[in-house]
Amino acid sequence: MNDTAQDKPEEVTPPELPVASSSMLGKWYVIHVQTGYEGRVKQALEQRIKSLGVEDKIFDIVVPTREIIVVKKGKKSKATEKVFPGYVLIRMILDDNSWLVVRTTEGVTGFVGAGLKPTPISEKEVQAIMKFVTQEQPKFKTKFSPGEAVKITEGPFADFLGTIESIDEKRGKVRVLVSIFDRETPVELDFLQVAKL
Repeated sequence: MNDTAQDKPEEVTPPELPVASSSMLGKWYVIHVQTGYEGRVKQALEQRIKSLGVEDKIFDIVVPTREIIVVKKGKKSKATEKVFPGYVLIRMILDDNSWLVVRTTEGVTGFVGAGLKPTPISEKEVQAIMKFVTQEQPKFKTKFSPGEAVKITEGPFADFLGTIESIDEKRGKVRVLVSIFDRETPVELDFLQVAKL
């Protein structure tokens, strides 16, 4: 008769944001932390939850990140980018005790919410964040900007100078206007084929 035989707490914490479902205990909240300290705050919270015995109130702490491809000095490398710098997601049952544990953790500056009251984020928002951080296509990160003068370093137009017309970060391509026979000709190139002047 008892359909919800999930009274025993589970100690399973997947590395990525757990799929939100209405059967989960607690709600997702957003805490504001000092930018750059997201990972440290997560570790400190995990230690405090154990030492203060509030595992039955605070369940998941997530720093949403995603993998991107960074182009530096003509080389592509993978990097991890924080999706929301300065913010950490936490799934918890909010009461005075659990609020105090989170609020007094070093690096935490407060909960995100209306006035002084922490406001949970909706299941829809949690699922949207989940989808975003687990997207297959890695995003290219580059330091180029439209209108910038560049030198082509590879391919048939090597050593030509041009101006960036547009950037396609998803594909890792730039459209460069190259002056050929006194005419501006658009050429699509890979990020690795151009360098800043």
